Amino acid sequence: MVLTPGGSARFVEEVRQAVTGRAAALVLGALVLQLAFIASYIGAFHSPRPKEIPLGVVAPQQISAELAGKLGALPGDPLDPRVVRGEADAVRRIRERDLDAALIVDPRGTTDTLLVAGGSGASLAQATEAVVTKAEKAQQRSVKVRDVAPAARGDARGLTSFYLVVGWCVGGYLCAAILAVSAGARPANLHRAVIRLGAIALYALGSGLLGAVIAGPALDALPGSIPCLWGLGALVVFAVGAITLAFQGLAGIVGIGLAIALVVVLGNPSAGGAYPYPLLPPFWRTIGPALPPGAGTWSARSIAYFRGNALTGPLLVLSAWAVAGTAVTLTCSALRSRKSSPGA
Repeated sequence: MVLTPGGSARFVEEVRQAVTGRAAALVLGALVLQLAFIASYIGAFHSPRPKEIPLGVVAPQQISAELAGKLGALPGDPLDPRVVRGEADAVRRIRERDLDAALIVDPRGTTDTLLVAGGSGASLAQATEAVVTKAEKAQQRSVKVRDVAPAARGDARGLTSFYLVVGWCVGGYLCAAILAVSAGARPANLHRAVIRLGAIALYALGSGLLGAVIAGPALDALPGSIPCLWGLGALVVFAVGAITLAFQGLAGIVGIGLAIALVVVLGNPSAGGAYPYPLLPPFWRTIGPALPPGAGTWSARSIAYFRGNALTGPLLVLSAWAVAGTAVTLTCSALRSRKSSPGA
């Protein structure tokens, strides 16, 4: 087809009308988000390597410090060994999530015992076993593995907690996004902002309960207290929903993309799901505990497999996001109302 000069001008004008400048900017933003998604997931998962796995060492007093020193000096620093008083203390500290594993040395034989926690993720237990087995083999010793906090039979590789929290996060930002699409990204006034937050709170209560029931009694994939998982789910959903509302208050419809960037692009690969924190690269290992997916995944595993231990920090993180999201949402709405009111 050959375009005349007049036809070319009409074609350019049709393109301008079909793809506005705002639409082009949004498409460019989508491209950036897409590439960030690819880079974040591949960056986090393409080469998992153990780094400073907290390992208890139980050995006769005369060799315990020396053995811990040797394990701590392995190339690449895969282990962070700490001398522990005895096996019972090692088991307690693993269940309190202070340690990820413990090596129990048998002074009368050549076979030692490695205690692991499958509930923290199968990949972490396997990585620890591989490192310790190699180190023991160099000393003409062998290792037998005992799981003191195993994952449930229906929890493949200990990933159910992660998938449950990801589902809750998706629900949180989708609920806030739907409210934006249906009635404008920025609430017209403070009352409407409160109503939106209330709607998300109700949604969070319902979706938190249903998610816990599906993962627990319905599919028998995750043990643990249903009321505790329900409360966690409600907090995760509300925190993510409030964050999304806050971003929308600050940036309009673009705020949905910002929420996805925070929760999905950065949060999911750093959550410690597929690969727990000691297997992630430094950047993702550092940010993971401070983001909702990471705090939620840690909390769900603690409830399911570790008797609710080590929950204070992650719950404070989720609460901080919920409070910050609520505060920013209300502040943006109040300022918007003040600017649009007569005489402002």
